[in-house]
Amino acid sequence: MRVAFAGTPATAVPSLQALLRSRHDVVAAITRPAAPAGRGRHETPSPVAELAASSGLRVLTPDRPREPDFLAELAGFDLDCCAVVAYGALLPQSALDVPRHGWINLHFSLLPAWRGAAPVQRAILAGDEITGASTFRIEAGLDTGPVYGVVTEPIHADDTSGVLLERLAISGADLLVTTLDGIADGSLVARPQPADGVSLAGKITAADAEVPWTAPARHVDRLVRACTPVPGAWTRFRGERIKLGPVRPLESDALPPGELRAGKSVVTVGTATGDVQLGAVQPPGRRPVPAADWARGARIAPGERLGEPADE
Repeated sequence: MRVAFAGTPATAVPSLQALLRSRHDVVAAITRPAAPAGRGRHETPSPVAELAASSGLRVLTPDRPREPDFLAELAGFDLDCCAVVAYGALLPQSALDVPRHGWINLHFSLLPAWRGAAPVQRAILAGDEITGASTFRIEAGLDTGPVYGVVTEPIHADDTSGVLLERLAISGADLLVTTLDGIADGSLVARPQPADGVSLAGKITAADAEVPWTAPARHVDRLVRACTPVPGAWTRFRGERIKLGPVRPLESDALPPGELRAGKSVVTVGTATGDVQLGAVQPPGRRPVPAADWARGARIAPGERLGEPADE
């Protein structure tokens, strides 16, 4: 089939690589425009744009996919299908109608669970033991279209959203190619999503990523892992925000919520149901360091707490 690929972040790169190795004819890539990145905030092409350009593909970067010039160029490719992985923009019906077999999206959940922007983060936060990826045909609703296929993936006790998403990006890329193969030879038919089991995966903001030390240790652990690496879990210490890497729940419950205890090699914090051991800590404007190194530099006093607001 003649295929265009729409995607933007590094998560989408394995799928484009897999399609370029497949029997399908990838004729163009659609991605978000270059955006400021890095300390210098220089305009940087997306990871998909870089791979597409190096592979000799035509790269389209519309500000909005409803632009007439973009729609006209898209129609000129005579496409059988558009494959989509984390493109990052809403597609109007005028674009959805262009390819003969529509736009096929790879979504990182087992639909209809976790429709929306942050399926991997929400699955970890909810304590799910199994997740996966689904391919479906995009329609007007939010991730509501009929499903072609799924792959499953266990969620390990120490998975961060970044680590889990890396695994799903690889297995999902194979699923995407298999889906296009099935559409091409007519062996695969999309099935409507069931009405039961729907859940929504709203974006997790920086405000959502503040660690609530009065919550159970299990919730604190899941929240930090769900927010690693983006948007980054954080708390307050002496009135300043510090970022936290994954924590480890402990059997002990010796400390009140938020209270710190610094040993030679271990730093623990109390929660509502037990202590957790801190991993990496990143003070403002500095690199992440092991919690014990941070505690030695901060000279933590007995009774000091995380989560305390700044003094008025």
